[in-house]
Amino acid sequence: MELTAKQLDFLQKHHSAAMITIGRDGTPKAVRVGVALVDGKIWSSGTTDRVRTRTLRRDPRSTLFVFDERHAFLTIEATVTLLEGQDAPAANLRLFRVMQNRASGPLLWYGQELDEDAFLHRMAEEGRLVYEFAPTRAYGLA
Repeated sequence: MELTAKQLDFLQKHHSAAMITIGRDGTPKAVRVGVALVDGKIWSSGTTDRVRTRTLRRDPRSTLFVFDERHAFLTIEATVTLLEGQDAPAANLRLFRVMQNRASGPLLWYGQELDEDAFLHRMAEEGRLVYEFAPTRAYGLA
C-alpha cells in the first residue's frame, strides 16, 4: 500500500517510534526505535544479534507506532525485510544521515562524532543491518 502525502510528511518530521514484533508465543514485544524515510522507504537500524532481528526472521510482521511530542501518531502495520550483508554499513550511513539531518560530514554515535570511514567501520563491527518496512495498513492522527 502507498502512504498518503500527509503520512509521508509526518514520517519526514518525526523519527521516534515503538516497533512491535510478535513473540514465539504470540505476545507482542515492543521496543523504542528511530525511523526515517530513505528514498521513500521506511527504515530503522538494528543488529544481527538482537532479539527483534531473530523474531523478524521467524515472522516478518511488525507494527510501528510513530509519535510526536504532543498527541499525533501514525501506526503502520508492515512486513519487514532485513537489509544485511556487505551493503548494510552503507545503508546505515544513509539512514543516519537522514535521521541526524547531516547530508555530509561526521555523524554522532553514542555521543562521539565519527567521520564517514569510522562510522562505516563501526556499523560493520557492530553487525548493523537495516529493517525496511513495507506498509500493509496505516492509520492515526497524522
